[in-house]
Amino acid sequence: MSVLERVSGPDDLAGLSRAELARLAEEIREFLVTHVSATGGHLGPNLGVVELTLAVHRVFDSPKDSVVFDTGHQSYVHKLLTGRKNFDTLRQEGGLAGYPDRRESEHDIVESSHASSSLSWADGISRGYAMTGQHDRHTVVLVGDGALTGGMAWEAVNNIASDRDRKVVIVVNDNGRSYAPTVGGFANHLAELQASVQQGVDAVRTDRRYEQALGTVKDLLQHSGPVGEMVYRGLHGMKQGLKDVVVPQGIFEDLGMKYVGPVDGHDLEAVEQALGNAKNYGGPVIVHAITEKGHGYGPATAHQDDQFHAVGVIDPVTGRSTATSSERSWTAVFRDEIARIADEREDVVGITGAMLIPVGLQKMQAAHPDRVVDVGIAEQHAIAMAAGMAYGGLHPVVALYATFLNRGFDQLLMDVALHRAGVTVVLDRAGVTGPDGPSHHGMWDLALLQIVPGLHLAAPRDEPTLVEELREAVAVDDAPTVVRYPKGSVGTPVPAVERLVDGVDVLARRGGESGTEGARRDVLLVSVGAMSALALDVADRLEAHGVSSTVVDPRWVLPVPASVIELAAQHRIVVVVEDGVRAGGIGSRIRQEMRAAGVDTALNEVGLPTEFLQHGSRSQVLARVGLTAQRVAQDTLASVLGTRVPYARPVDGDGTTSGQGTVPETAEDARGASLPRSRRG
Repeated sequence: MSVLERVSGPDDLAGLSRAELARLAEEIREFLVTHVSATGGHLGPNLGVVELTLAVHRVFDSPKDSVVFDTGHQSYVHKLLTGRKNFDTLRQEGGLAGYPDRRESEHDIVESSHASSSLSWADGISRGYAMTGQHDRHTVVLVGDGALTGGMAWEAVNNIASDRDRKVVIVVNDNGRSYAPTVGGFANHLAELQASVQQGVDAVRTDRRYEQALGTVKDLLQHSGPVGEMVYRGLHGMKQGLKDVVVPQGIFEDLGMKYVGPVDGHDLEAVEQALGNAKNYGGPVIVHAITEKGHGYGPATAHQDDQFHAVGVIDPVTGRSTATSSERSWTAVFRDEIARIADEREDVVGITGAMLIPVGLQKMQAAHPDRVVDVGIAEQHAIAMAAGMAYGGLHPVVALYATFLNRGFDQLLMDVALHRAGVTVVLDRAGVTGPDGPSHHGMWDLALLQIVPGLHLAAPRDEPTLVEELREAVAVDDAPTVVRYPKGSVGTPVPAVERLVDGVDVLARRGGESGTEGARRDVLLVSVGAMSALALDVADRLEAHGVSSTVVDPRWVLPVPASVIELAAQHRIVVVVEDGVRAGGIGSRIRQEMRAAGVDTALNEVGLPTEFLQHGSRSQVLARVGLTAQRVAQDTLASVLGTRVPYARPVDGDGTTSGQGTVPETAEDARGASLPRSRRG
């Protein structure tokens, strides 16, 4: 039996010898490479925290002591040590989540996978323990140096440090990277700290007797008259000066926290000693551990871009991808086009939040290094900074994952929109993203953006429209523009049969008689962005049942184009298909615009429920919530037949639609009144 097989929970670690622990670390890395290479997932970050996670679970008592992971993508080792070893379906429907999940284990606390929030959780948890008399419980946070580029983390540190008796241990997993290398002044400060290893000094400084002795000397000198006070100030200044020369950790201790480190994060015994010292101190302590992303796996450490931060299915020996698809991704289309735009316009600048390659700004950065700014994990700052750059005469393009727009919403509203700044926000991974689960689905943006005054929102359906709409977006200099698209392959182009005067694309007209489309058509299908293939499939299914339809892509869904409202008046029912939440989405906005224009055609919003959707493939998640062509066609047919709310507008005896939409009193009345003429005997 391997050592890993003998570990079913943290308690099983206590009796292991140093040799067994070393073997366990090797087995964990072998397990991760074997299993994650078969399913895909966050491999590099977990290879880098093996010893750290082992040490945390040996020194602290989870779940009595709370262990919080910032972001949570580095929690695979934690899952193994807490009894979850079935990684065969990792990040797949019904399998283990790629992040902590309370449904899986009592050892998991924070499920959100957005960075920089863990320290606020720790502040809250530790306050809760203190205020309820649970003074024997510790709160431990594993936070990456990349996450400490987020301002929210420092707001929490400021509050944690204010209580010298708070039992919080912050383990800084410093691998010099978030997704890419960590940037900024704080990253430079950590680099300076790495140059000095002061474990012996730290062991003394985190001993309460050291603090008590300093306190006694301080009191004696400060209460012995002017001479004593002068001596104290001189000694204290000399101490601080010497300390900053030897170990420049002042940024931490100036906030009132003890600092331990730097410690080799792959030396299990050293990490345990540091954590033990921090635990015994009884107050807030930062333990600075130096680790290597992808440690122990050559292909990962040799990978310059991200050290296998996240991988698809790979060969476990070589680390090479086994994917055979050569389909072009949405991100690649943006990457190439924004680089071309930057070549043409010197005022265009790119902004990323520690995601240069994932959002596609690396090509622009290579050609124009001085015009791409990586702000770290700081979406709020990125968007507010963009407003300032626009004022300074530039046109910023802020590229984010759609789920992370949530964090910068206030800045988009009050700094960009209020000031009518010409800023373009590009949202990658919009809609359902799949295996990363609830906090990574980009399903909130369409609803959030509805309430931003003056905002222009584009949802391209394919490669040509993404190229086209991106160029249209950066041409706007007096209002915020947003371009959003999903994860994965961009697919086959979907041509339009007609472009209307305001830019709306008509993708198809199915059924009905030529020349009388407006009066005779039953369903107006409004396809938002990448939902065009589904909408066209629905139109085909409806036609097979004798129901006519028009499929349109607004291209720019905000403001709502006038032609969409005009077309709505010419159809019996409008169906808006979008991959955002239905509540407050595009369908809701079109309904409001229709009512304002006096158009009373019924409208059905087809989108995602206001729920946190668990992980699975994109198609599995969409099927789970009923966002499939078959389901949409069935529901739409029922509305046309009058057996399901909303009811389609009735048909008059001459085959034209009546001017007023009415609700049939009974389902039987609805069936007779609302059947298309071709099916009414």
